[in-house]
Amino acid sequence: MALLGQRPAKPAPATGSTSAPGPWPGLALAAAAVALAWLTHRLLPGLPMLTVTIVLGLLAAHVPGTRAWVRGPARPGLTFAAKRLMRVGIVLLGLKLSLDDVLGVGWETVAMVLATVAATFAGTWWLGRRLGLPGDQPLLIATGYSICGASAIGAVGDVSDSKERDTAVSVAVVTLCGTLAIAVLPLLQGPLGLTDAEFGRWVGASVHDVGQVVATAQTAGGDALGEGVLVKLMRVAMLAPLVAAVACAVRARGAASGTGRRPAVVPLFVAGFLLMVAVRSTGWLPTAALDAAGTAQELLLGAALFGLGSAVDLRSLARTGGRVALVGLCAWVVVAGVSYAGVRLTA
Repeated sequence: MALLGQRPAKPAPATGSTSAPGPWPGLALAAAAVALAWLTHRLLPGLPMLTVTIVLGLLAAHVPGTRAWVRGPARPGLTFAAKRLMRVGIVLLGLKLSLDDVLGVGWETVAMVLATVAATFAGTWWLGRRLGLPGDQPLLIATGYSICGASAIGAVGDVSDSKERDTAVSVAVVTLCGTLAIAVLPLLQGPLGLTDAEFGRWVGASVHDVGQVVATAQTAGGDALGEGVLVKLMRVAMLAPLVAAVACAVRARGAASGTGRRPAVVPLFVAGFLLMVAVRSTGWLPTAALDAAGTAQELLLGAALFGLGSAVDLRSLARTGGRVALVGLCAWVVVAGVSYAGVRLTA
């Protein structure tokens, strides 16, 4: 019993039991998933590492042994990976593109890429709205198909402050169709009468992720691979103006609604992307540095995609899954058809 007039001592605060777990459990889980995806890619080179990471994320979110961990202690770190590490990966993506690449493709190819991007974005966004996809899914799916898959979705989703679920669903459908392209497009080269170089340009203009372009175009040899990567990087160059346009639209909508949302027209990570393009264009960086940056970029995006994949709830996705799949299929037809016409016209 406490002495008269003396206050009882306060109990010591509990340590560890109520504190937030922080990002480290989720980041450790993402790192393990990236390592497993890298090993899978080494054993099966035709399967892009980034595709494997999002599949692992989906599995981790639904397998009983890991589901509670993903939705509990690991969630803060997985969200950090999906947002923050995605931004760093986008910045490093700029080192894959130089101004010499853009200037060397010729105005016909530039026009073809611009037409493909515009038609795919407008058509997919319109169809997604007409079919009633929720939230920002029409915008994000259109972005992923027209520019560069998950990287573009992450960039636009960050500027538009999209819900994590909308971003994750969009990444999932775009990644799925890009993976199917690896198996389907090589079968169409002969029937469509495309030379190896034309096939590479078609792949670069129609397949979403850079890794998927490499996996698809290399089936037709070195010429196809070189053309495919070059055209794909032209689409990557459209990322900055698209993000700026979305930021302007969000600012205008915020002013009209009174919410006051005013995202930067050129977000910091997009400015970093453009800076890396400028650095690459100088030719100062040695090949070893570019290779190291490319590896870091893929690892960072792999962790980000695992985080996004783990945010997908297949039960809730089933409610709109049919409409999402229809939009994805139609967008795939649009991007493949428009780019094929462009390749034939500029041959």
